[in-house]
Amino acid sequence: MVNNIDNNSNQIWEKGRDSSMEWKMDMWKFYSVTHRYHVVCNPMSTEKLDEVIELLKLDPGSVVLDIACGKGEILTRLAERYEVSGVGVDISPYFVADVKQKLQERAPNAQIEVLNMDGADYRPDRSFDLAMCIGAEWVFQGYRGTLRALKAMTKPGGLVLVGEPFWIKEPDEEYLVAENHTRDMFDTHYENVLIGEDEDLVPLYIVASNQDDWDRYETLQWYAVARYAQENPDDPDVPEILARVAHGRTNYLRWGRDTLGWALYLFQKAAHA
Repeated sequence: MVNNIDNNSNQIWEKGRDSSMEWKMDMWKFYSVTHRYHVVCNPMSTEKLDEVIELLKLDPGSVVLDIACGKGEILTRLAERYEVSGVGVDISPYFVADVKQKLQERAPNAQIEVLNMDGADYRPDRSFDLAMCIGAEWVFQGYRGTLRALKAMTKPGGLVLVGEPFWIKEPDEEYLVAENHTRDMFDTHYENVLIGEDEDLVPLYIVASNQDDWDRYETLQWYAVARYAQENPDDPDVPEILARVAHGRTNYLRWGRDTLGWALYLFQKAAHA
């Protein structure tokens, strides 16, 4: 049996990046500002994302679920590629507005419902051909909890797609303290696959981020925040935004870039389940 976090979702979130500072501003505004120029809100290139989307081989009309869907790029690409229907859920009102606008512009006929709510509170009235949660394992009390929740909402023989960090090497204690992380917050790349198998899911494909992907994801936040501060000098939240990004920049360059990896893991639920 491999280790995974078993904290409740609030504890996991509090251990997330930047949580060493007390939040004074709206958390979701912060992520909207920092991810202003991101196509996807994780360290994955769009080329690698398209590679995974192509491998899904969904039938037209397939029903998909995306928990913590962010700005909705994956949902939109699925609607464009496969004409899917389904549900996107995100707690950020900023991102939900982005999703709705993006779908209206690029897939106006897609039957995709977008809900502004905590994904942990979502109760589906159907099973899905594909269930996803990309980089928001805190919603379901960790990575294992995420796999279990998605599996329960997926049809027999359906697909489960998750995005999850992993330790490239043993993290320095200084890094854990600086990020307010614990060693058992994440597993290794190998263990992430084993956890899926332990949950009776068949691993089908993995694509991992490289340093270019990570650098793009991290430094585009620096760029977004610098531009925002220049354009909005009177926003009282600017000092906190700048401080949080500076904190994250130091931790990333000093430790994170060589310590923390990230990957998309594609699994299949057993046909008899």
